[in-house]
Amino acid sequence: MKILMVNKFLHPHGGSETYMLKLGEYLTSLGNEVQYFGMEHPDRCVGNSAGCYTENMDFHNSSILKELSLPFKIIYSKEARKKISAVIENFRPDVVHLNNINFQLTPSIIYEIKKHGIPIVQTVHDTQMVCPNHKMYIDRKQSTCRECINGNYINCVKNKCLHNSLPKSMLAAFESYFYHRKNTYNLIDRFICPSKFMTEVMQNAGVDRHKLITLHDFCDKYIHLPPKNHDKKYVLYFGRLSPEKGIKTLVDVCRELKHIHFVFAGTGELSGLLKNIDNIEYVGFKSGKELDVLIRNALFSVCPSEWYENCSMSIIESLALGTPAIGSDLGGTPELISENETGLIFKAEDRQSLKNAIESLYNNPEKLAVMSEKCIEKSNENNIEKYTEKLMNIYKSAMKKNV
Repeated sequence: MKILMVNKFLHPHGGSETYMLKLGEYLTSLGNEVQYFGMEHPDRCVGNSAGCYTENMDFHNSSILKELSLPFKIIYSKEARKKISAVIENFRPDVVHLNNINFQLTPSIIYEIKKHGIPIVQTVHDTQMVCPNHKMYIDRKQSTCRECINGNYINCVKNKCLHNSLPKSMLAAFESYFYHRKNTYNLIDRFICPSKFMTEVMQNAGVDRHKLITLHDFCDKYIHLPPKNHDKKYVLYFGRLSPEKGIKTLVDVCRELKHIHFVFAGTGELSGLLKNIDNIEYVGFKSGKELDVLIRNALFSVCPSEWYENCSMSIIESLALGTPAIGSDLGGTPELISENETGLIFKAEDRQSLKNAIESLYNNPEKLAVMSEKCIEKSNENNIEKYTEKLMNIYKSAMKKNV
């Protein structure tokens, strides 16, 4: 099968890129032909035979709106339409698999793909379809938000949801109104939702439920598991160090549990909170095998998110490496953890609930050992091989719909 993977970034950047690159590599190993379309970038590591990519744009750059034409490019990109058309004519894919496209590639490319009569499958990595901010979270208020879920996108402007910027929030709200009024997303044949939570969000937004398929993300960490080493007993947090991740609540709990050693791995605006606390070891950003070893040797990991996580890769990776996880009760997180089998769920933003969960696991090494084996067993149920089998059936279903 010939598959065109589409994502704004074509280099390691975040969760959607990790997903796309690993999936594309595995699909290729099975004999499929996979090409990629997105922005040009010095770190681009995949591409297409036509050599067509869009101009690199950083929407986080505060000066991006200074050039008069850029706001229009962010909402509707003629360049992206023209270049993806050239890629399609050169490659002739059987299916196009969309990932994150808004603001840089823009949903305008959906029209061009359909113009060529090609089925479209999209993995829904975030809540963009119902929230112009993509997060259902207001950064400056540090609180979850559902105000736009019924199409009231003007709330994005009122709350200055995007980077606390009124102009960017206005653009994001207009983009949402524009494509929803045009029913652009109805042209997508299948949506892969990595959590039941996301499936419900999409259905509440009016997406045809027959197009929605719930399929948790895969992880291949289990393939080469080193032996666990608990010579150094610690509890691990790894990921972004930002308010929505529940870092402040976790640090407060760490201060109270002075007898427990905590390790934090990652970068972000709240890294300063980790200084001068005796039982917190901050190791900075870790990746690859170094991170795998850190996860594998932890007693358990903590994912204290205070926003609606879709399908936390931190939890998926932790369980796949045989490390139980504690997660909050928001979003798709409770779907990933089997209570008292692979970890524990606590009430988001509730310091005492989180403290109780951490103490419960830390004080029960026998239970942790049993949980560790269960983590690997459960993770193997949705490895990349099984995930891809289901994905190929989704592709074929979308292709039949277009016959």
